[in-house]
Amino acid sequence: MKKEKTPLMRRSGFQTLLASLACILIGLLIGYIALLIINPAGANEAISTILKNFLTYSKPKTQLKYLGNTLVKTAPLLMCSLSVLFAYKAGLFNIGAAGQYVVGAGASLYLALGLGMPWYVCLIAAIAAGALLGAIPGLLKAYRNVNEVISCIMLNWISLYSVNILLNKVKEPTSPYTYVLSNTNSDAIIPSLGLSKLFSKNQYVTIAIPMAVLVAVLIWVILEKTKLGYELKATGFNKNAAKYCGMKEKKNLVLTMSISGALAGMGAGMFFLTGFEQWSCTQSAVPAMGFNGIAAAFLGGLNPIGVIFSSYFIQHITNGGAYVDKTMYSAQISDFVSAIIIYLCGFVFFFKYAYSNWLSRKDEKKNANASDSQEGGDAE
Repeated sequence: MKKEKTPLMRRSGFQTLLASLACILIGLLIGYIALLIINPAGANEAISTILKNFLTYSKPKTQLKYLGNTLVKTAPLLMCSLSVLFAYKAGLFNIGAAGQYVVGAGASLYLALGLGMPWYVCLIAAIAAGALLGAIPGLLKAYRNVNEVISCIMLNWISLYSVNILLNKVKEPTSPYTYVLSNTNSDAIIPSLGLSKLFSKNQYVTIAIPMAVLVAVLIWVILEKTKLGYELKATGFNKNAAKYCGMKEKKNLVLTMSISGALAGMGAGMFFLTGFEQWSCTQSAVPAMGFNGIAAAFLGGLNPIGVIFSSYFIQHITNGGAYVDKTMYSAQISDFVSAIIIYLCGFVFFFKYAYSNWLSRKDEKKNANASDSQEGGDAE
């Protein structure tokens, strides 16, 4: 018997895509209205600039160079979104991706600048640090039923100030920033393997970018095609049922948070080991990368392949906002517009639910009309 194909409009992936596009369009509209209220004269150009990003430059070589910069920052965002996604699939909300990202940055930079280690050792250290921090709320959840959101939030700030203290040992004497990686330990920079040539010799473009995409594919395989992924998701749905079926539910909770933390820590290593940015040892705010990963995960429909595209989009508009005319708008306006769009990303599943309900009501009405027509025909 041939299986009936699900109509396109009923497919989950198609509905997620529509919901994501709706969030993006509504976010852009609200951002545009805000720009009109602040300064109507520059609103059209400002919203266009945010969407164009590197395309605001006229020369192709310059466009490629700044496209490379966007991709460099997309890689860690993708890893943070995978971190949130992985935990969520197992029934946990890892709001601690930001803190895990921070300790990954601290571990990789300290080994690179303080101990002179090569890039692969520093990257492994970042992964291990993130995994270790992720395991703490996992253990508290598994053995003491402590809400992972609360423990993760507290660990975010502990991580930030601990890393600031640690990296004070490898900072420049006259500034709050860590030493320049390329001048201090060039072996700690992730190799490019020729990728930089594709982006007008942008030195920050490294194999971290394809590595992040490969990790996304690997996470999809683990979650959808392996016994481990099935057990982790089953534990997330109902840990008591998982225990009854013989699964080690406590171990699965800890393992989930450890892997989730490792992904965020790896993202930090991928970013800071390019030398693109120095760490400021006086910063008092947790990097936005971990929190933006939440938006990217939901905008991508909690699908590892979908978050590749959602992570790029969020980073694209974030970078594009930096080019908004500062004579018409304050420096914070780009962050404001980007934040509106990112905030709307959290409503993907709401729009998907509303769309699915609309289809159901439409089908019910159609079936009711068909039934009435048939009864009328029978009466004749």
